[in-house]
Amino acid sequence: MPDPRRATPRTDAVLADPALVAAADRLGPTLVKEAVRRAIEECRQGRAEPGDVVALAVDLLPTAATTVRPVVNATGVLVHTNLGRAPLSAAAVEALTVAAGTTDVELDLATGRRGRRGRGTLEALARAVPDAGAVHVVNNGAAALALVTLALAAGREVVVARGELVEIGDGFRIPELLESVGARLREVGTTNRVRLEDYAAAVDGGDVAFVLKVHPSNFEVTGFTSSVPVEQLATLPVPVVADIGSGLLTPHPRLPREPSASATLRAGATLVTASGDKLLGGPQCGLLLGEADVVEGLRRHPFARALRVDKLTLAALEATLAGPVPPVPAGLGTDPATLLDRARRIAAALGPDVAAEAVPSVAAVGGGGAPGVELASAAVAVDAAWAHALRTGAVPVLGRAHRGRLLLDLLAVPPEQDDDLVAAVRAVAAAGAG
Repeated sequence: MPDPRRATPRTDAVLADPALVAAADRLGPTLVKEAVRRAIEECRQGRAEPGDVVALAVDLLPTAATTVRPVVNATGVLVHTNLGRAPLSAAAVEALTVAAGTTDVELDLATGRRGRRGRGTLEALARAVPDAGAVHVVNNGAAALALVTLALAAGREVVVARGELVEIGDGFRIPELLESVGARLREVGTTNRVRLEDYAAAVDGGDVAFVLKVHPSNFEVTGFTSSVPVEQLATLPVPVVADIGSGLLTPHPRLPREPSASATLRAGATLVTASGDKLLGGPQCGLLLGEADVVEGLRRHPFARALRVDKLTLAALEATLAGPVPPVPAGLGTDPATLLDRARRIAAALGPDVAAEAVPSVAAVGGGGAPGVELASAAVAVDAAWAHALRTGAVPVLGRAHRGRLLLDLLAVPPEQDDDLVAAVRAVAAAGAG
């Protein structure tokens, strides 16, 4: 029997094929060589014919030069941290493409001199929150709070309620963040209750830089509780910094308990910090909004340079603020009846051979925002045993298990992904996954 290894094509011959030359231009030589190596190994082991090596190598190529994969978020969690939080609008994606090349991010084309970095983005943010005397952007929400603390409270005290010493995810905790940049924490109240006089007693006679009001955006404490609103904290003789977390710029009717930046500033906060990739629906960034002299001092602080956002973030944030409604805010305003109609169409498109049913469902905001708020939605219910196969398919689909079935909730699924959802479910059903 002839040795199949003798007929195995040489690596350089395979790489010279026009299809693989074009792939190397698009993906880079490293990824193409790896695909060719795997294809040749299959041939050496007798599992592929020599004449099929090029086609096999092409099949083994990744779709892009990144391991990040797009997924269909059918979990019913509108802002899913593990799925990258807010999906960007089409306008923001287009802005990323524009900003990917050489840009005028820090140049005034009219004068030829250095210009204010991200001026268009800052102007858009200022228009979106007119109650702010000035605005600034850093690379995430935690960075915004760290910069404020370092600039205003290094070596001094920050007063905060015990019930607001939150953990923000992946083991990171607000008190440890503040202490890491040199602040001393002065805790007031108890886990479930705090009063204005608790804050007043801590401020009186102490070296207090500011009072910190942290919105517990990822949990709820109910029962015998009390907290002090910003309006009352603003009567104290020290600045009030409010970390609202989720990045809601103006009040939203479906989220009545979620603080907004504009309302918090009107209530008397000196500064508001927030994330840009949650309810705002933009890229990951941290927003600093408040009194002009304070914000300018933060912008000019030496540590601000270490937290500077890149041109891609600036472009995507500007498009989020100035462009059409992004997916997350749009999802908050979606009519549940519209979602149920879509679910029925998807179930019908799957055909009689696929056990699928359109059902009402309950979704959540997620992403550290509006805890406890239930959002009316709709889903396609399928066999729970299909969860793994759907998650690992060509187009990964993530749903959620509920009462023995897998719900493919449509709140965070844009209509243009309905066909992908149908194709994924059909493929899994045809394969008999389970």
